[in-house]
Amino acid sequence: MEDGVMMDVFVGVSNAITSLGFCTARHVEQIKANQIGIRIYPGGNLYPTPVPLSLVDSRELLDLFQKYLHTTRLDLQLDLFTRSEMLHILSISDVLKSSGVDITDSRTLIILATLKGNMDLIGGNSSLPAIEPDRVYLWKWGEFLGSFFKTSNKPLVVSNACISGLLAILIGSRLIKAGRYDHVIAAGGDILTEFAVSGFQSFQSLSPKPCKPFDAARDGLSLGEGCGSIVLSRNHSLCGVPDKIVIAGGSCTNDAHHISGPLRTGESFYVAIRTALREASLDPLDVDYVSAHGTGTDYYDETEAKALSWAGLERVPLNSFKGYFGHTLGAAGLIESALAIASMRNNELYRSAGFENPGTSEHVNVLTDHRSQEVNRCLKTASGFGGCNAAVVFKKV
Repeated sequence: MEDGVMMDVFVGVSNAITSLGFCTARHVEQIKANQIGIRIYPGGNLYPTPVPLSLVDSRELLDLFQKYLHTTRLDLQLDLFTRSEMLHILSISDVLKSSGVDITDSRTLIILATLKGNMDLIGGNSSLPAIEPDRVYLWKWGEFLGSFFKTSNKPLVVSNACISGLLAILIGSRLIKAGRYDHVIAAGGDILTEFAVSGFQSFQSLSPKPCKPFDAARDGLSLGEGCGSIVLSRNHSLCGVPDKIVIAGGSCTNDAHHISGPLRTGESFYVAIRTALREASLDPLDVDYVSAHGTGTDYYDETEAKALSWAGLERVPLNSFKGYFGHTLGAAGLIESALAIASMRNNELYRSAGFENPGTSEHVNVLTDHRSQEVNRCLKTASGFGGCNAAVVFKKV
């Protein structure tokens, strides 16, 4: 804030890494071609029986990371980095390359969003002997990434279930508006391990097929791994993009209801949406598009549909990207925001993969095809275990 006037926070270049590819543009290409990255994997090291998962291509990840080390002339071995660290370094480096932000500047902050960071180090991992065991701790994981990029400020780590990625964007925007920083790199990711897959299976929340968000036949979510990064800045000239999209409003709430299940009335989720719209000075009819959380589970999709309907958004075109690459946990809010912003920049809406027939008690306008349409204002939502909810409004100026 300067002289009592709230400054704009501009949204710059983004990167998305999932089973669909290693950049945002590639994701858009794959989505427009109706490519699904969720595959049925046979029983093995991730789970004893076949399970649908969305995994980042390991060979391509190692090749790209090796090329990155060679290009940057870093004489380092691959076994010094975990899978999560490789994903984050590639994703963050990609947005830095395309923007004018100096990550070493004292006015720049990295915010990292994740559920478990180096999840493959939980319980020890004899196949990673060169990795310090204490990098299993989120603070140490964040410290390692900050040290790699030679940041002036310690990265801020956000771990609040599945709203972590969207919360990183919201917190970054607030810190810039408060004058604490000029630029924030919001980055986040999670990998899949036996720990993650068995945990969700213990809730009986995984579908035996690729997930179907908001569909009548939905029967659970699909897990995915990935990483995403977005540049936020008070200086549009450093964003690396010609257009101007700002974070116009945002909010987070908590149900204070249950350790895993949502408050089924949708009231707390609705409050987050309503507050974000009010901060953005928007009426529901002003919203052009909703990028929903949409996991494909019975209760969460039902709760989100109630919240959106209650907020007056039942006729706004809506999709969930999870039908393409699964639920990427702490990365979901960042990866899906990157794709929602791509929708705005391309003036295109993309169908919600897996959706065929309405399956919620309250109507929501789920996209069944790709279409060209002016998209000037977008609402992105997220929810997660512990009853956390978040909503952020992106707007063209």
